[in-house]
Amino acid sequence: MTYKGYLIDLDGTIYRGKDRIPAGERFVQRLQEQQIPYMLVTNNTMRTPQMIQDMLAENFNVETPLKTIYTATLATVDYMNDMARGKTAYVIGEIGLKSAIAQAGYTEDKENPAYVVVGLDRGLTYEMLVTATLAIQKGALFIGTNPDLNIPTERGQLPGAGSVQALLEAATRVKPVIIGKPEAIIVNKALEYLGVERSRAIMVGDNYLTDIMAGIKNDLATLLVTTGFTKPEEVVGLPIQPSHVLASLDEWEF
Repeated sequence: MTYKGYLIDLDGTIYRGKDRIPAGERFVQRLQEQQIPYMLVTNNTMRTPQMIQDMLAENFNVETPLKTIYTATLATVDYMNDMARGKTAYVIGEIGLKSAIAQAGYTEDKENPAYVVVGLDRGLTYEMLVTATLAIQKGALFIGTNPDLNIPTERGQLPGAGSVQALLEAATRVKPVIIGKPEAIIVNKALEYLGVERSRAIMVGDNYLTDIMAGIKNDLATLLVTTGFTKPEEVVGLPIQPSHVLASLDEWEF
């Protein structure tokens, strides 16, 4: 089958931490050459779309329009706007998350916010967890930007946003609303921006638990590339097989 549009993960697929994945870079370039629509869909909330665009150009030989980058941050703001519970939030996260929520008109409230939004924050402190816990206990809507327990880097698999959310879930006994892959919220919005029918689109990524399950759970074809989180030896034991599995995106034919 020839796919008409691609939803593509970034970290572990197009690059790995600070390390290049040249086949991933070439994959995007080939899509551009053939004028095939794509969206770069990432659970990472630490960077703004502009920062991601600059990073891709400067470090990974990928020049891509800003409109092709859809982050869990953007999906989170879209969800908060749709819920319309109020314009206050307490946010655990870095500049990519905090700036977007602020720009959308939300003000910080540490006592009784409408939302507690939790992404990855490398400056996380115990007191931040205390503030979030108390706010959730008072009734704030607990939003997890993405469920990634780990993030692949050149150092190895580091704790991700999902690990922080798991701690808060244990402390509050409240399950967060998850925005990022593999949940429907980010997938449906990305498809909307892509402008391609679900039956003609494919999800591409390195992480079976997030990228590939995003496709499986939301009726999309899937392409697993074993350059990041999910290892080649794990593929045979996966409960539901991806539509396609490759060792390198160079092997893919459009």
